[in-house]
Amino acid sequence: MTLEQLRVFAAVADKQHVTKAAHELNLTQSATSAAIAALEARYGVKLFDRVGRGIVLTQEGRTFLSEARAVLARAHDAEQVLRDFAGLKTGQLTVGASQTVGSYWLPARLLAFQAIHPGIKIDVRISNTEQVAADVREGMADVGFVEGDVDDPALSARRMDGDSLVAVVGVQHPLADLRKLPPDWMSKTPWILRESGSGTRAMFERALKKRGIRLSDLTVQLELASNEAIRTAVEAGRCAAAISDLVVEKAVAAKRLVQLDSELAKRSFYALRHKERHVSKAEAALMSSITTGATR
Repeated sequence: MTLEQLRVFAAVADKQHVTKAAHELNLTQSATSAAIAALEARYGVKLFDRVGRGIVLTQEGRTFLSEARAVLARAHDAEQVLRDFAGLKTGQLTVGASQTVGSYWLPARLLAFQAIHPGIKIDVRISNTEQVAADVREGMADVGFVEGDVDDPALSARRMDGDSLVAVVGVQHPLADLRKLPPDWMSKTPWILRESGSGTRAMFERALKKRGIRLSDLTVQLELASNEAIRTAVEAGRCAAAISDLVVEKAVAAKRLVQLDSELAKRSFYALRHKERHVSKAEAALMSSITTGATR
């Protein structure tokens, strides 16, 4: 068993697709399939079931995945220690980011960092807050940036600057032209919301609770896992959305969306890392660049 086989196995398990995993690893599909076949043949264990055109982990594969990820995380830590000896001329970081942070807050900060350290390669994985926390905990990401609260004893959370949650509607929405909203406006309009597990969704539910409103009191027309999809749907329809001001500020300025009421809530972003893993020079430099660099 080699580290390369473990990397291939973890990537295929993550993507649940051989071709997509091969593309991510910069390998051919045949080489990727061969690595999995070699593992299964050597140990006489079936790691994946082929279901239709896709693949899913077997029970043995799910058990092995946690062990494989632990080994890969330790190997990554060891590699980072050696890279530190070379200073910051070369290196690699895997950064996890939740959607709002990864799409609107983080890119400019990563570009500023790479302008100073062009030899540091950064791989960014965008998902929701829960998945980012899981990736950092399991060693799939060195550091994560999220907009949601994370309660995980294995992780440390460092507070960063953040954003505001606002309610918006399209210009054709009946509420768009009202100077004063009726008290029950939130329950009288359909909503498009982010999916469960996202920091934006959790923040909205807390904001509702402070107003004495339950999510079940609202009409949720649609749940989407993309901020851009929500923004586009609200611009074109007659629903409201609760979303980060970073996502909609340009659309509001261009008068494609109308912001309702005052902000629903303010929040901080958080940088997550595993408490017990080595902090590489590259990671320390990235955090220093982000915390001392330009903000929004």
